[in-house]
This record gives sequence, C-alpha cells and structure tokens, in this order.
Amino acid sequence: MELLSPLAPDRSIAPEQAARAADPEGWHRWLSRVRTVSVGLAREGRLVITRHGKPADPNQFKGVYRLRLPLPTEGGLTAPEPAGEG
Repeated sequence: MELLSPLAPDRSIAPEQAARAADPEGWHRWLSRVRTVSVGLAREGRLVITRHGKPADPNQFKGVYRLRLPLPTEGGLTAPEPAGEG
C-alpha cells in the first residue's frame, strides 16, 4: 500500500515492484505472496487487480496483472465521516 499511496488515482504498479520492495535481491521468491495478498486485498475492496487496464475479478484472473488503489467510483476505501459535534 505504501507504493500505491503516492501514485495518481489511476496509476498502477506491477507485482514485481511490490516484490522488489520487500526483497530487492530475492524478489522472485515473493511473487506468489504478492499475488496472494493482492487477491485478499482486492476481495476486501482495498486494492484493484487490473488486466489490460481494466479491473479483473480477483477470483478468476490469469496472466499478467497490475495493482492499483480503487477509484472513488469503484466503491473502494473511503475516508471516514468526520465526527459530529455534540
């Protein structure tokens, strides 16, 4: 999530970037873990897995994919409502 937060809302990263952030030397070992965690976060609505620039079903996607934060129109995470006075 730290890699995605500073990006523009429609920008994404390759899973390899997340793996390299975890272990620059042995990043290949992390790729399956990145995928597993990404699927879990996508199911929670906290992350979007994309294929060919379009959201993919986290339960059925195959092949090359990218990761991005949900857009406001996708019903992902939203900022909490401010507490009212009183």
